[in-house]
Amino acid sequence: MRSIWNGAISFGLVSIPVKLVNATENHSISFRQIHLADGGRIRYRKVCELDEEEVSGGEIGKAYEDADGTMIPITDEDLAQLPLPTAKTIEIVAFVPADHIDPLQMDAAYYLSANGVPAAKPYTLLREALKRSDRVAVAKYALRGRERLGMLRVVDDVIAMHGLLWPDEIRAPQDAAPDGDVTVRDAELDLADALMDTLGEVDMDSLHDDYREAVEELVAAKAAGEIVLPAEPEDTGDGKVIDLIAALENSVRAARKSRNGDGDGDSGMADVHPIKKTSSKTSGTAKKTTHRTPTGKTVTRSGSSTAKKSAPKSTGAKKSTSTTKKSAGSAGSRTAAKKTAKKTETKTATKTATKTATKTATKKRTSSSGGTTAKKTAPSRKRTSA
Repeated sequence: MRSIWNGAISFGLVSIPVKLVNATENHSISFRQIHLADGGRIRYRKVCELDEEEVSGGEIGKAYEDADGTMIPITDEDLAQLPLPTAKTIEIVAFVPADHIDPLQMDAAYYLSANGVPAAKPYTLLREALKRSDRVAVAKYALRGRERLGMLRVVDDVIAMHGLLWPDEIRAPQDAAPDGDVTVRDAELDLADALMDTLGEVDMDSLHDDYREAVEELVAAKAAGEIVLPAEPEDTGDGKVIDLIAALENSVRAARKSRNGDGDGDSGMADVHPIKKTSSKTSGTAKKTTHRTPTGKTVTRSGSSTAKKSAPKSTGAKKSTSTTKKSAGSAGSRTAAKKTAKKTETKTATKTATKTATKTATKKRTSSSGGTTAKKTAPSRKRTSA
């Protein structure tokens, strides 16, 4: 890899000669501007706005534009006279924990390569010191005409440097948060957690630029003279969330289907549960219950245990129409049997009471008749003896 800067790392009194190499590369596909009439390339020429003549690179300098539009020329000699200790040096100023660096400050990334055999020993010393301390180095360096801030850390066996923005270059997130107080329910957070668990982790090396690949295929098809059919647009929902709970549940289901291929089977992903409170006495196994009615008939019912009297604690499961009809029919049979039993008991009680009353009346009449006969017989005996 070609180096873009040569200098040294200043580690106290230790100087480590290094070369700066780009750690990243841009794979974006670039386009040229053309004249639609004939396909000719459009080029930009540098023209002086005063005399409207094209100017070559050797005739172009730099200047600072003042607030009133005045141009203040600045030459390379002027800049060279400024004190810039980091012009050829990466000066380490501190060692801090990695989490002290705000990711918003991260900029370009570079690899630092030891420049020459004598640099190998101090380079390795700094690398191992960074590993053992579990910290990163904050440094200043100069690149492309300005002083910059950097962070040194170890990647495999190489010291990498991330360019950092200066703290005053980070804008405050004013007016970026939603307006007003927004309340998020625990149920919504639970579904969000389920979605996060379902999506799970990803191998970063497996991620790629789908759009760039599509552009490359388009260019190849055009170059081969093939007809390119437009792709079907995906439904993005227009960014409108009608029901947050429903959207989260659908997202979890879609994520599970994407992970499992067909959405079946247990792959360790999170399950989707209804938001309604569920009864603690639930079972997914169908049970058969047998009982005897007051008329002596045996009735057998089949259904889920969730069909018990649990209206206040509904599990959200729906009963089938056939089960409901059977239950209704059984309930009607039991009610009719109870009515028949009551009528039978009433008739029996009535008959028993009637018989008892008749017997009692007969005894009373018999007793009363006997008493009268005795009274009538007594005087007649007295007259006979006289």
